[in-house]
Order: sequence, then C-alpha cells, then structure tokens
Amino acid sequence: LEIKTSRIEPDITVVEINGRITIGRDCKQLEWTTESLVRDQARKIILDLSRVTQIDSTGIGIIVMSAAQVKNSGGELRIAGANGHVEKVLRMTSLEKVVPVHATIMAASTTFQH
Repeated sequence: LEIKTSRIEPDITVVEINGRITIGRDCKQLEWTTESLVRDQARKIILDLSRVTQIDSTGIGIIVMSAAQVKNSGGELRIAGANGHVEKVLRMTSLEKVVPVHATIMAASTTFQH
C-alpha cells in the first residue's frame, strides 16, 4: 500500500492511496495517516481511491473510523475515484451514508463547507 498526500489550495488535503486496503499491517498506514492529518489540523480531507485495486471489511472499517476521527475534530472526509471492485464494495456496504462518495477529486472538493 502506497500513500501520498497533496494539497488543493487553500485548505484541502488529498490522500492518494495505491494498492489494496485489506486486512494486514499495510491497512494501519491509512489509519496513521489520517491520525497525523487530524493532529496537523487538516479539516477537509479527500481519500483518492482511484488506484485502489481491492478493499475488504477491514478497509471499510478503517475508512469509517477515519471519517469519525475527522468529524470529531470538526472536519469532513470525502471519498473520490472509486471504481470497479472497490466501487462495488462501497455500494454494497452503503458507505456513502457515512462518507460522501464522488467520481472525481474535483467533484469531492466542491462539496466542502467554506
């Protein structure tokens, strides 16, 4: 699992995830990244799942937990770019009821409160 962060100015953080968000040690990296961003006062975070090839219940759980962390700190989390298997799993688990899901990073970025 590879995780990179970038910014959309002035205040949106994009977390680019590449690989599989599945049970195992790699999954913890996503949790730690979110914790670190919240500590650093990031309040608008987009998880870019366009390069995620697989996700399981552990991955869904980590996204839900991350969303709660961000929300508890006064922020908002969005998901962008999920496709194929990943998009199907997100739909099956009704994740969009917890975290808004968008087709693109730009679409997700326009939904934050100013």
